Amino acid sequence: MIDLTLLKEKPEILRDAIKHRGADIDLDEIVELDKKRRALITELQDLRKERNAVSEKVGTLKRQGKETKTLMEKARSLADKIKDVEKKQKNIEAEFKERVQWLPNIPHASVPVGSGSEANQYIRGLREPPVFDFDVLPHWDICEALDVLDLKRAPKISGSRFILYKGLGALLERALINFFLDIHTKKHGYTEISPPVLNPESCLYGTGQFPKLEADMYKCSDDLYLAPTAEVPLTNIHREEIIAHKNLPICYTAYTPCFRREAGSYGKEVRGIKRVHQFNKVELVKYTTPEDGYAEFEKLLNDAEEVVRLLEFPYRIMLLCTGDMTFAAAKTYDIEVYAAGMKEWLEVASISCYEQYQARRANIRYRTPKGNTDYVYTMNGSGVATPRTFIALVENYQTKDGRIEIPEVLRPYINNTEYIE
Repeated sequence: MIDLTLLKEKPEILRDAIKHRGADIDLDEIVELDKKRRALITELQDLRKERNAVSEKVGTLKRQGKETKTLMEKARSLADKIKDVEKKQKNIEAEFKERVQWLPNIPHASVPVGSGSEANQYIRGLREPPVFDFDVLPHWDICEALDVLDLKRAPKISGSRFILYKGLGALLERALINFFLDIHTKKHGYTEISPPVLNPESCLYGTGQFPKLEADMYKCSDDLYLAPTAEVPLTNIHREEIIAHKNLPICYTAYTPCFRREAGSYGKEVRGIKRVHQFNKVELVKYTTPEDGYAEFEKLLNDAEEVVRLLEFPYRIMLLCTGDMTFAAAKTYDIEVYAAGMKEWLEVASISCYEQYQARRANIRYRTPKGNTDYVYTMNGSGVATPRTFIALVENYQTKDGRIEIPEVLRPYINNTEYIE
């Protein structure tokens, strides 16, 4: 969550953040609730102080054998008043907590203001799509022809928007996952984690998915949810902890299946495996100090970028505008690869810095060199997701004669196979 002192000291910063994100939030009501909350806290402190003074005086008079009836009545009156104010304060606190959790993060100063893809800022990579000297097929056509995807039978098992990889298609996806993990653990220095993918509401709240994205979650029994991304369990590893300064930065990577209902997106083009409810992804998560936060963020971007660069995909990096970022992010880069058959850019990795927003929600702190505590910076990124990477590989590496060439870096992971044919 945001630093709550801003509500009192710099509400205009929050007002701008809400405006630039296009959020429908009445900040004035939240500011007024904060004033009432603070006033009640002060009133309670004063009443308790007065009650303690009266109680102490009653004790003194009793020891002296003097009359205490009047003071006892005052003490009872104060006790009743304290109960009444405590009830009001509890109700105000509950309403304040409910309202404040909807406040989005404050965008970093470098984030372009606007909404929609046209407002996103090109950073590096290809400005224009590559040109092919033959008609490239979309992945659903060539994969069905080569029998590596079964898009007709997948819905029979789980309904629409699920994937059934088959044969060399299944082996290729597994190769991608192992390749991603090896790059990030052996070259980039991340510690591999194999986390649970069933998470309680507290974990989803900590990373900012709740309450904003609750409609996109799959809820199971026992109030557990299927993780929409490994960001959730990885970020919550150190929830309610104080990390030693010497241990930062902490860098984790994990492969997990991810589950998203994608509520409200049914009107979009969903042919093939571009937009699905279950997919595999390798995630990158970092905890850092605020001082090193954005330097580590750029490193995280470079780590994810190296994956698509080694695969020799046509790609570009875009800095998202304020209206396109997720609720909790302060700054986000998207890595997009060009899918030659679909003739469109596909986001394969979203790299976000949350500054202290998630850490405040999950109470993740570190011990500073001066001995006090502060909230860490958290950040994460896809390193990367497999479905759209699979699409890019199939569509960009297909040949004129209908085969799919395997990129050289992947061949050791797929029995040195050079082509799917």
